[in-house]
Amino acid sequence: MSSDQPLKRIFICGSALQGQPDHANLQFVNFVGTAKTRPNYHLHSAGNGWHPAIYEVSEGGISIPGEVYEQTQEQFDALCANEPPHMYPADIVLENGEVLTAFFYPRDLVEQYNLPDISHYGGWAAYKADAGQPTV
Repeated sequence: MSSDQPLKRIFICGSALQGQPDHANLQFVNFVGTAKTRPNYHLHSAGNGWHPAIYEVSEGGISIPGEVYEQTQEQFDALCANEPPHMYPADIVLENGEVLTAFFYPRDLVEQYNLPDISHYGGWAAYKADAGQPTV
């Protein structure tokens, strides 16, 4: 990555995690480390189990584990273009108070489509492992 471009930090918590099918989408960005969110989110399975659908809640949420990456704006724009339908970038708050960008899913669509709540698994990778679905 060119050092003259400002880097954007993003939080990944689903199908692009290391060991998951879409991780190749992050092959040219910098892995910073693992992190967890504050317990302010719900986690659902969307796209027939292909990707997570997360949204913020005021109570009863979980702390979602994930990975932090740095990328240029150009790389971020390319990542956005490859996100599944309805996913949108928004601020997410980590346990340490850092605010990053993550990809959310509209809560009204989660409710409209009655997407399975998988919050009790504690994270996307745990859900996929328990469901016996292949990882890469």
